[in-house]
Amino acid sequence: MDMMTAFDIAASGMSAERTSMNVISMNLANAKTTRTATGGPYQRKAVALRQAAVQSPFASAMNSAMDEQLKGVKVAGIVTDNRPPRMVYEPGSPDADKNGYVSYPDINMVEEMTNMITTSRSYEANVASVNNVKTMYNKALTIGS
Repeated sequence: MDMMTAFDIAASGMSAERTSMNVISMNLANAKTTRTATGGPYQRKAVALRQAAVQSPFASAMNSAMDEQLKGVKVAGIVTDNRPPRMVYEPGSPDADKNGYVSYPDINMVEEMTNMITTSRSYEANVASVNNVKTMYNKALTIGS
């Protein structure tokens, strides 16, 4: 693997983690949203990731997974969680049903904060990887001079 490939892999990881952080922030911001434009409470969202792979012409002709060259990670999409809403008894709320229950999104603050910390650490690991590659590149330049 050359140094530019290492930069590409780290950059793809940082981009994916930035998207994850945006989605987590959206979940936290909408934890109490009972009414959306589509109707009903906000639905928790999550990021679906997949490996980004580029195949050589020979590998694509042979369809061999063993010959794939990994090129990082890509965001496959943002998926909506199918958890049922959390029902809270609030008879005075304008969003209450006929029994006095309001549908809130089932967003667990502890889970979201844990996801945020994990995402932040993954981003930091990719930054450290970029810095290490830069250090190796600079060392290689000093060897040649």
